[in-house]
Amino acid sequence: MIISSKDRDNKKSEEPNKTLSEKLFHNLCQVNLQRFAWHPPFYGAFSLNPANPFPASVLKWIALLTMLIDHLGASTLKFLLHGAKEGTLYNIYDVFRDIGRIAFPIYIFMLVEGMQHTHSKKRYLLRMGLFALISEVPFDLAFFRIPFHWHAQNVFFTLFIGLAVICAMDSFEKELASFRKGHGKDLSPLAFRFYRFFLYAALITLGCCLAVLLYTDYNCVGVLAICAVYLLRRYPVPAAALCCLTLLLSSGREFFSLGSLIPISLYNGKRGRQPKYFFYAFYPVHLFLLWCVYLLLRSQGL
Repeated sequence: MIISSKDRDNKKSEEPNKTLSEKLFHNLCQVNLQRFAWHPPFYGAFSLNPANPFPASVLKWIALLTMLIDHLGASTLKFLLHGAKEGTLYNIYDVFRDIGRIAFPIYIFMLVEGMQHTHSKKRYLLRMGLFALISEVPFDLAFFRIPFHWHAQNVFFTLFIGLAVICAMDSFEKELASFRKGHGKDLSPLAFRFYRFFLYAALITLGCCLAVLLYTDYNCVGVLAICAVYLLRRYPVPAAALCCLTLLLSSGREFFSLGSLIPISLYNGKRGRQPKYFFYAFYPVHLFLLWCVYLLLRSQGL
């Protein structure tokens, strides 16, 4: 399209009057913004790669299998040990528990991914809360041999609290961005960062306190790990690494959770084929079956 000199002059006359310094600053800001944009040192190496081979379904299967191995050790093998701290069976138990450390960071990573892609955060939260309640009795039966153990709640409660915190953080971040867009001239960028920091700190503290009060699995450390992955959600491998380092605060055995970095580094951001509620239902069902195995072993006098 060719613009005549007359139209160009009319367009210029419509622009607000600017000083020479304002025009110079505006032009400098528009020159090659992408070229001079800053990214973290690991941006190219650790950002999501669609060419990777593992969709979300593969990561969930890995988490499920490693969790099952862990629970076989914590429930069945622990019962067979009768308190023994040595021998072949104890070594197998130890290996099973170490392998199981891979599961939780993957579940956390998938939780944050799910929060970002879900059509309804409210339904997602409701689903997590519902399965937390459904899973509690099987959890107590599998690991404590009683229907209710008030000083230990299953990991779904930890995931539910962590999800609630990051959903609130995500919602406040969007509202804050909208407010900043409308009132950007009134408040400085430093003031926005200051406000966001204390808002996030308050939400994370509230979630951690709730996890401690409810005696959830991994308690406040689990909530912190979920928040850590959310804050680095654009960079899967650094996010998972920070998650594993955070989990080390709960136990030295969590060193083996670093094994989760391998499948997460191969994640391609796609959903993959997976049954809709299978991965949710598997948790309470397998715990109930482990309790049945315990009853069978006890009936045989083992």
